[in-house]
Amino acid sequence: MELTHIIAFNIALLAAIASPGPAFLVAVKTAVSSGRRAGIAVGMGLGLMAALWTGAALFGLEIVFVAFPWAYTAVKTIGALYLLYIAFGMWRGARDPLTADVKPARHAFRQGILINLMNPKSVLFAAAVLVVIFPPNMTFSENLLVLANHLVVEWIVYSAIAIGMSTEAVSRRYLRGKLWLDRIAASVLGALGLRLLMDR
Repeated sequence: MELTHIIAFNIALLAAIASPGPAFLVAVKTAVSSGRRAGIAVGMGLGLMAALWTGAALFGLEIVFVAFPWAYTAVKTIGALYLLYIAFGMWRGARDPLTADVKPARHAFRQGILINLMNPKSVLFAAAVLVVIFPPNMTFSENLLVLANHLVVEWIVYSAIAIGMSTEAVSRRYLRGKLWLDRIAASVLGALGLRLLMDR
């Protein structure tokens, strides 16, 4: 494994984080509505679980999903239902006024874990990226380096999002458009959940 492999992986990883998926939307919403601490906490949970999925891909969990399709279907269905639950709560609360510290950091961290835990496509995405970018037969220490790199990148990016989105200027803009921003985010999350549920 060479440095160019890590650089290519990080470029793919940054593109994946920036895509408007459930992890990114929840990270932004939490930082704006619940503050910097909760935003960082949800990012820590998202990053930890995403890195664990990469670890699972590195150490062969995608083989389990291929060998036992029902396991993948079960996790995918639970994940889709969880996304729909999050979307429903976000839509229902769109008109509610914000109060300070509405989400404790421990709850935000747990939500971050659950969002990415319930997304089994993460391990398949990670497996595909790993196969394309990295050479075969990497050593155990090289696999651990890739895993640690993934975790650090996720934590840095989500912490930056939390710090940026929790500033007063951004919060004021969010409050002005809260109803529509929340409902757009809820619609995206709901559509992702439905797509995951109906995807065969």
